[in-house]
Amino acid sequence: MEHFRLFVLPFWLGAFFLLAVLLYKYVRWFAGLSAEQRRMFFRSLPTRATLRSIGEIVSESLLHRKIWKTNKLLGYMHTSFALGWFLLILTGWIETLVYFKGENVPLYVDIFFSYYVHPIFEHNFNFSLIKDALLLLILIGVGLALFKRIRSRAMGMRRTTKHVAGDRIALTALWCIFPARLLAESMTSASVWKFGGVVWALGEEHHLIPPGIGCGSFLTNTTGEWLARILPSGVLQAGELPCWWLYSIALGVFFVALPFSRYMHIFTEIPLIFLRNAGLRSGEKPSSYDRFQTDACSRCGICIDPCQLQADAGIRGVQSVYFLRDRRYGRLTDEVADNCLMCGRCERACPVGIEQSTLRLNSRQARAVPVGENRYAYAQGVDRSQGEGPVGYFAGCMTLLTPRILRAMERIFSASGEEVWWADKDGGVCCGRPLKLSGEIEAARKMMDSNKELFAKHGIRTLVTSCPICLRVFREDYALEGIEVLHHSEYIERLIAAGKLKVRPGETDFVYHDPCELGRGCGIYDAPREVIGRIGRLVEPEQTREHALCCGSSVANIAIDDEGQRRIGRSVAASLAATGAGAVVTACPLCKKAIARGNDMPVYDLSEVVADAL
Repeated sequence: MEHFRLFVLPFWLGAFFLLAVLLYKYVRWFAGLSAEQRRMFFRSLPTRATLRSIGEIVSESLLHRKIWKTNKLLGYMHTSFALGWFLLILTGWIETLVYFKGENVPLYVDIFFSYYVHPIFEHNFNFSLIKDALLLLILIGVGLALFKRIRSRAMGMRRTTKHVAGDRIALTALWCIFPARLLAESMTSASVWKFGGVVWALGEEHHLIPPGIGCGSFLTNTTGEWLARILPSGVLQAGELPCWWLYSIALGVFFVALPFSRYMHIFTEIPLIFLRNAGLRSGEKPSSYDRFQTDACSRCGICIDPCQLQADAGIRGVQSVYFLRDRRYGRLTDEVADNCLMCGRCERACPVGIEQSTLRLNSRQARAVPVGENRYAYAQGVDRSQGEGPVGYFAGCMTLLTPRILRAMERIFSASGEEVWWADKDGGVCCGRPLKLSGEIEAARKMMDSNKELFAKHGIRTLVTSCPICLRVFREDYALEGIEVLHHSEYIERLIAAGKLKVRPGETDFVYHDPCELGRGCGIYDAPREVIGRIGRLVEPEQTREHALCCGSSVANIAIDDEGQRRIGRSVAASLAATGAGAVVTACPLCKKAIARGNDMPVYDLSEVVADAL
């Protein structure tokens, strides 16, 4: 401890505090996992899942591949901080090992190496060059971060995140760390350049450094020489140590603020990746695994721009970045939890891959007011079905409210010669997904059980629905063993391919709108397009497939008013009309109604254009 300096204390205290908090959080969260979840994690360690996790950590946590795809400047900014700082620490550690020949030295010597050891510019070039290059890489990133706050649009973001106090403290400290490091190392170089020095390490003197040589490499040495020329000798001698204090304090403050700020993602994203690749997922009810997801959010704000609530309806402060923030800090309100289309656009944009819609759902479930036992008693034993056949058709509530789709499906079934059992032609029990999306999980389960009994009773082998909302819940929650579940677009495509359905081609240009639940929800993009291509010419809007816009009338949003829905619908209709197509085709009864409200173009369901082309 002969060469211990007090200025290292802020760094030491901050580092120990950070380590203690991280250990506490990790132990508590991991202990909160179910026994099966822990088994899944440990079983995955000796498998390829670990290699996948390591690859994902490199590509996303360090290189930020997904953010580069969003915007190159934004990608550079994030990579410069993550990869640049990691390599700077790694290079410093290797340099210390080489310099001290593997001797065990205090950690603060690694961190403040240029204070304790003066790497002569003319003789010790390699490590200093690498560290200066990495420091410059990071400083450019700091400049871009400041620029983003002023002109975010130039970096591909119309809006940036509004931060809480903890975020601002950590952010300010982070921005100070690297300029403070440059200043401290440059002041040491300036002092050596002007007065000379001694290369030493823990009391072992080596040789004198004459004035006019300095230490460091191209960045710190050049800056140091410039400071030596302009600063008076007294200021130079008195100012070196305060600069190292500033650097140490910036590190210490950042480490103390980190666990309570957005930067907790640095240490949470890595275990999240391992757990996710082990097969863990968030479910209907909140769990300890959810904490790994909420704290892995960096609040980068990339999810804000895709949100149509803000872009088209002017609704702010409810986007996923704010939902995750408020849930993490235990201050989530119904306004934030309920006002979401759950369209999946933000989830698709999230560079961390957080299950935002699932977390919204289980937060609603946790906050839902219990309902009476008999509220949905009517659902038990309801059977208004008609006909018999191996193919079952479940229209769903919205299709029943859009009778043209129902009539179109009647014509299609008749033309194909298929024997069909109609589950709810004259009404029936809802699929249950709207209730599930509102957080009433148990009530939704009652409806699901009733429908499962109905399907089993009639022995169908294929279940077709025109509603993507019904399709998704049938596939994800019903566990219909022995029953193939198809959307009507998939079913119609299969009939045409098998020659059971003959359609005549036309000359109309159709622009297709991907429904959220069908596309991002169930991954069905090609089947509707294949069918449209048989009937007319397919035109794609600017935002399509996984980037398609939501119609605005999602049953998942239980807070938005009708005018807000209309504004979103009009915006979507305008984007579709901009293609110059003659008509809009969608594959969801809810989307058809929403787009038609704000559109002068004719809007059809896929089944309608098929029925007209028979």
